Amino acid sequence: MTDVVSEKPRRGRPPVSAEQRQQQRLDISRHAVRLFAEQGVAATSGEQIAQAAGVSERTFWRYFPQKESCVEPLLTKMIDAFCAVLRAWPPELELIDHLRATYSPVPDTSSDEDVESVLEVVRMTHQEPALRAAYLVLRERAEDALADVLAKRLDLPLTAVEVKIQAAAMSAVLKVATDDVAHASVEGVTTEALEGHREQMASAVSRVLRGLSQLR
Repeated sequence: MTDVVSEKPRRGRPPVSAEQRQQQRLDISRHAVRLFAEQGVAATSGEQIAQAAGVSERTFWRYFPQKESCVEPLLTKMIDAFCAVLRAWPPELELIDHLRATYSPVPDTSSDEDVESVLEVVRMTHQEPALRAAYLVLRERAEDALADVLAKRLDLPLTAVEVKIQAAAMSAVLKVATDDVAHASVEGVTTEALEGHREQMASAVSRVLRGLSQLR
């Protein structure tokens, strides 16, 4: 007779999925931005952010090597939103028209609070050197993401000079336009401000691409 060994039930919490980890990082980011805005970065500790987000300090430091890097999930949403619009750019449509119709500083699925938080981070990067450093690192990553989208669109390798230049130019446009709407929305984000931001992005990107095409 064969002995049947019964499996012992696992103890502890079930493993966290990648989607849950991403959502938890974003939630921590929201709390961190609120505390940074209220108290300043120097006066805000990792322990305070962890408590506000309802996670352990161990979890907090596992997700973020420095407290300043807490802003990354929100700023990444801004970059992802722009790249997503570029990926969805129909071949038969001019980019300026596509951006006017679809661009938003964060994905359409985001809440109004996330729009406010993203713009709050952008404003703080001008007064908080540590946050500015994190922002500049993300801008470099943005160029890589934009280059990937543009290489496919232009049917060129990632190493092509045209791809690199256009990606750098678009990244610069994204930064300048986002800075403008952030400073215009100190008292709160309005529909008019977002519409103006969309138009500024569309016009600037269109002019940049038109100017670069004339250099070929």
